[in-house]
Amino acid sequence: MRTADKQLSINGPRLMKRIMALAEVGAIAGGGCNRLALTDADRDGRDVVVAWMQDLGLDVVVDAVGNIIGTWAVGEGPAVMTGSHIDTVRTGGKYDGNYGVLAGLEVIETCQQAGIVPQRPLAVGIFTDEEGARFAPDMLGSLVYAGGMTTEQAHDVVGIDGARFGDELARIGYLGSVPCPGASPHAFVELHIEQGPLLEVNGVRIGSVTGVQGISWQEVVIDGQSNHAGTTPMHLRKDPAYAAAELTVFVRQLASRFGGDQVCTVGKIDLHPNLTNVVASRATLTLDVRNTNEAILQKAEAEIAAFCTALAMREQVTITRRVLVRFEPVIFDDRVIDMVESAARDRGDSVQRMASGAGHDAQMLARMCPSGMIFVPSHKGLSHNVNEHTDEADLIAGANILLDVMLQLSAETFTV
Repeated sequence: MRTADKQLSINGPRLMKRIMALAEVGAIAGGGCNRLALTDADRDGRDVVVAWMQDLGLDVVVDAVGNIIGTWAVGEGPAVMTGSHIDTVRTGGKYDGNYGVLAGLEVIETCQQAGIVPQRPLAVGIFTDEEGARFAPDMLGSLVYAGGMTTEQAHDVVGIDGARFGDELARIGYLGSVPCPGASPHAFVELHIEQGPLLEVNGVRIGSVTGVQGISWQEVVIDGQSNHAGTTPMHLRKDPAYAAAELTVFVRQLASRFGGDQVCTVGKIDLHPNLTNVVASRATLTLDVRNTNEAILQKAEAEIAAFCTALAMREQVTITRRVLVRFEPVIFDDRVIDMVESAARDRGDSVQRMASGAGHDAQMLARMCPSGMIFVPSHKGLSHNVNEHTDEADLIAGANILLDVMLQLSAETFTV
């Protein structure tokens, strides 16, 4: 067995060729992708990547929620795993998720061609429905893989189009027989574009990710009284649209007041009957509240609840709140964080430690094994956008860090 040379490098053109080929599946105008989970386009993308896995001689298995694990069955013991997702939002880009999966394949092919045989198996995972854009919650596949949701619960999830998760999984041919939860890897490291502006703004190439923000999603329904817009005096109105606007302003001000890592977003507002000359009878909106600190996140949630109670009394409306998604903040393994940072410095790349503002499959795998993430810059911080872009040199640099970290993890006795 040969030992790995620290300067062994991946084949950049080969990685880029795969990224661009996958981007053709579900391609949309402007250079983006639409591969909502368990659609025909998602199936076609899966077929492409599974074929590449098989070309590399990987053992490919599909589990009961459609997660795909390709393993290079060398060495002994649990695998060092990488991976991400290939589903997208409706107006997604080329790199979100896809980059991490394809870089994992590139790491394995680089080792195979260099004659390097790791001491542990190397595995690449494609996790189902990471985006949650069709079936909630997001990170659904990795959540089930890690034991945070049962297979039966996942199969019964109904999507935004009324389709049932389990039925769609079977329809596209990716209802696997391998049970969940899955086998615990030796360690997990996910390579991903940042999806934010910090690395680019700071002029840094590599992010060593320390953890993922806690996420609180709520649906808020405000019921009032529909009435004529011209004849109903302002002081007699029970106006859900106004209450929704007040709540929107409140959460924005809360984020500014808390500062730090606190962010709050109203991402969707629906009014009924949604007519120009009618006071609405109902407003339905979503709140996305995030923080890296669980105690502060709970404080934000409590303030929002108290505000809704007071707002309902003052405006004579009824406010009902429903939790859509709730994940606590995740702290990644210190040793993996250190490995990413050291690998970047050894290759002469600038690096900074940073938290992730977005959710990722790695936060679910962190329940099972030592885990971490590698970020590369996103131009202008754009993601979930057809204009999503990361420079080729940065994509290649990130894949080289993934190569170094996976080989280091495969060579060490790693304990939690």
